[in-house]
Amino acid sequence: MMLCDMNWLCLCLYDEVLMVFLELKCAWHVTKGVFGSKIDFGKMATGQLFSKTTQALFYNYKQLPVQQMLDFDFSCRRETPSVAGIINPGSEGFQKLFFGQEEIAIPVHSTVEAACAAHPTADVFINFGSFRSAASSSMSALKQPTIRVVAIIAVGVPESDAKQLVAYAKANNKVIIGPATVGVIQAGAFKIGDTAGTIDNIIQCKLYRPGSVGFVSKSGGMSNELYNTIARVTDGIYEGIAIGGDVFPGSTLSDHVLRFNNIPQVKMIVVLGELGGREEYSLVEALKQGKINKPVVAWISETCATLFKSEVQFGPVVEEGKITPVEEVTPPQIPEDLNTAIKSGKVRVPTHIISTISDERGVEQRYAGVPMSTLVEEGYGVADVISLLWFKRSLPRYCTRFIDICIMMCADHGPCASGAHNAIVSARAGKDLISCLVSGLLTIGPRFGGAIDDAARYFKDAYDRGLTPCEFVEGMKKKGIRVPGIGHRIKRGDNRDKRVELLQRYARQHFPSVEYMEYAVQVETYTLSKANNLILNIDGAIGSLFLDLLEGTGMFTKQEIDEIVEMGYLNGLFVLARSIGLIGHTFDQKRLKQPLYRHPWEDVLYTK
Repeated sequence: MMLCDMNWLCLCLYDEVLMVFLELKCAWHVTKGVFGSKIDFGKMATGQLFSKTTQALFYNYKQLPVQQMLDFDFSCRRETPSVAGIINPGSEGFQKLFFGQEEIAIPVHSTVEAACAAHPTADVFINFGSFRSAASSSMSALKQPTIRVVAIIAVGVPESDAKQLVAYAKANNKVIIGPATVGVIQAGAFKIGDTAGTIDNIIQCKLYRPGSVGFVSKSGGMSNELYNTIARVTDGIYEGIAIGGDVFPGSTLSDHVLRFNNIPQVKMIVVLGELGGREEYSLVEALKQGKINKPVVAWISETCATLFKSEVQFGPVVEEGKITPVEEVTPPQIPEDLNTAIKSGKVRVPTHIISTISDERGVEQRYAGVPMSTLVEEGYGVADVISLLWFKRSLPRYCTRFIDICIMMCADHGPCASGAHNAIVSARAGKDLISCLVSGLLTIGPRFGGAIDDAARYFKDAYDRGLTPCEFVEGMKKKGIRVPGIGHRIKRGDNRDKRVELLQRYARQHFPSVEYMEYAVQVETYTLSKANNLILNIDGAIGSLFLDLLEGTGMFTKQEIDEIVEMGYLNGLFVLARSIGLIGHTFDQKRLKQPLYRHPWEDVLYTK
């Protein structure tokens, strides 16, 4: 390779010589026509890609590189972690990791789209997927308006796929780093995955604070060597990037050199290239065209291999008549007492429980982030607290009022209901309040209270599938399943449940939509044609209307609504409401000082 009539600085590494700058005037015989038409250096030469507030989404969770990113964040004194969310196809929830000594929970999403929607400020996508999935997941990320930079770690991404990714990125003014990259590090600000190695290496190379050197390399493995050398003879790295060794990289050496040329904090540029490609020629062309006005230090690896008598070897060499150096080992560190180590900040102890709904630390209690003083001063009620603790949202007033009504209506249904009966019998047996309450709650199930969940589940499934009331009811009959939420032991078509009428009237006045409730009413019309007692009961009314409540707010996705029904939220509402009555019956019996209950003989059929 040759450079036409210009100063060129060459970095050499050899034995005890850390860095030698040779000012050379050499002629690199670049044959006319090597480049074809004038090189288009692209749109990427605009400068800064990352900052101390940059956040990323991490695809295909791997604990070590994510933790290394967070450790780097902490060493740089970042206020917020650089990893906003994790994408792990097929799973959701939270992943516990450390930010310094503090354990944090990072959200886990099942899709790229869900993660980008949940974290709109995260504009970097770090792809640790395999070469088989890297292309499709990277393309999904590039198509998200919030993603600006995609780093692809996988080696061996098919060349046709890589070309498509590069073309799409250039057409949409986005940046790809890789494939086959170890990533990027902006000293004191942001790093990707395993870049720069362990935290000890980062400290030794002074990467926890910015220097003045912009470094770009094809080789990821040699990057750490250069970080170390540069730190010893300059004020350190400002940004270091490995573009990856695959044939079609998403961004080139020249792209990043031109970027560095536009970053005021970068005073000098170091390039580590390799034999076998033509990208280094484009860098020469950029220099010839005067596009770079900062000092450039370059090294093309393997260019000096022919000067050695034998193949290059690394590490100690055994020669005849000489002693082989003994391998140096690090002595084991004596363990410290755990409590002492924690106080000194030397160890991290993982927690065993994650809580996302309340926090009692600090000045005052918080429910889903809302201070207790706010709840009291702004007149929040019990239903508002339920919306925060159960749904992690502050639901609209008409929704919390509906919850209040449901609690009032379900609080008690008289002493003869199974739950109340059990609580009364336990109270008269001299049991304490908790025992009496639990005795009553244990009767709640598919025949008592639990039908609310089943009513919501079956009504939703039938309505979403477009079944007519006849198809729904007859289908359930063929399966041998009674329609939950339909039927009452006392109420009839000509003696309807007043509670159901009140709920329906309230919903029609205040809900944006009552499509599930109206479907339940149509089902009731069909079942009443079969028998006069097959009316829509309180369970069916609450179940169908709660679906309308969740749907109408626009605050819940379809998946979240399905999960709410599946997890038993509606049954929880009945449990909460009926607990009020069960406690009341317990206190009532104790206040009346009622004796031990014994069931009368005349109410028992004795038979053989």
